[in-house]
Amino acid sequence: MKKGIHPKFHYTTVRCACGNEFPTGSTKESIRVEICSKCHPFFTGKQKLVDTAGRVDRFRRKYAKFEESQETDQ
Repeated sequence: MKKGIHPKFHYTTVRCACGNEFPTGSTKESIRVEICSKCHPFFTGKQKLVDTAGRVDRFRRKYAKFEESQETDQ
């Protein structure tokens, strides 16, 4: 492998919103997730409400400037 072109590898802990933590290797120093295998409905068999409305709002806020620039260009 060539030196100096590869990202640094870290042994890190993944932290879920439910409180579950597990170790893994990654190029990121810390990882936070919303859903893991301990709380995901597919693995638990229990139905859980996921805040999809919050995700949509976050997406719209993130790309609001892009949409505004598209409208002004027309």
